[in-house]
Amino acid sequence: MHTITLIPGDGIGPEITRAVQDIFAAAQVPVQWEEQNAGQTTFDQSGELLPQALFDSLEKNRVALKGPITTPVGKGFRSINVSLRQKYDLYQNLRPAKTTEGIASRYSGIDIVLFRENTEGLYAGLELWDEHHGIGDSIARVSVAGARKICRAAFAYAAKHGRKKVTLAHKANILKVPGKIMLDAAAEAAREFPHIQYEDKIIDNMCMQLVTKPEQFDVIVTTNLFGDILSDLCAGLVGGLGVVSGANIGDDMAIFEAVHGSAPDIAGRGIANPTALLRSALLMLEHLGEKEAATRIENALNETLRNKEQCTGDLGGSASTQQFAQNVINNLK
Repeated sequence: MHTITLIPGDGIGPEITRAVQDIFAAAQVPVQWEEQNAGQTTFDQSGELLPQALFDSLEKNRVALKGPITTPVGKGFRSINVSLRQKYDLYQNLRPAKTTEGIASRYSGIDIVLFRENTEGLYAGLELWDEHHGIGDSIARVSVAGARKICRAAFAYAAKHGRKKVTLAHKANILKVPGKIMLDAAAEAAREFPHIQYEDKIIDNMCMQLVTKPEQFDVIVTTNLFGDILSDLCAGLVGGLGVVSGANIGDDMAIFEAVHGSAPDIAGRGIANPTALLRSALLMLEHLGEKEAATRIENALNETLRNKEQCTGDLGGSASTQQFAQNVINNLK
């Protein structure tokens, strides 16, 4: 039995986490949930964004499933997601993007896994405000150690999962120092895994290539901000943020999460699509070694997605969140 810290989050978070819990219970997955919340809802209730009880739970269980958490834009507190990634050195942001039968997309045959460095870059929080001159500076920190860890993680994943190619996305033509650090780290990892094809592309060309011929890419590795942008771009290639999974992985802890927002405009209406969080939960099961259970639920999910009438409104159906979960449960059988 695996004890998992469950962070429902804000907005639609509690609704989609409940759907995942129901599906796991029906599939008799050997997990038990330890619920601890964070974010705006928790702050409104207790005055704490990140309660100590959450830290205690994470440090005991080492694995968590997290719903979306609201982050204010341009004001207020910094991202809870970034805070957790940095506190526990969850340096790998893993974002698969794969076309699925039944989910509308302009493309076919896409199967990309993106590795985004998750703790450094422009998300390091190194910001300066010169009020007198009206100048704001954000420093993009890239360390040799951080670059080596994320590049090696991408190549190791490719080797473990039978992937053939790793592409580094960078801007070394302009950002000379951080660009060279990433190029050197990727070249070092490529020498360790010589059977994996390696290439590098400048980020602007990378974006163009992704929307003109995305099937050429396999595993992509890049820095924090570029990874944030590319991961959403890749999600758009396969149906949107509502259908892709995400994981934040360190050496001894992992937090799996829905990568979309908290969607407060539809919260409480029972129409949210739980696919993204469910797929993230399936990544979690693979991480825990529960591959059989993950495959069984994935097959039931894919069967549901193939039948539009069984899906939520964003996928062209009319099912509620709980009806969608029940349809997945029915397809387990």
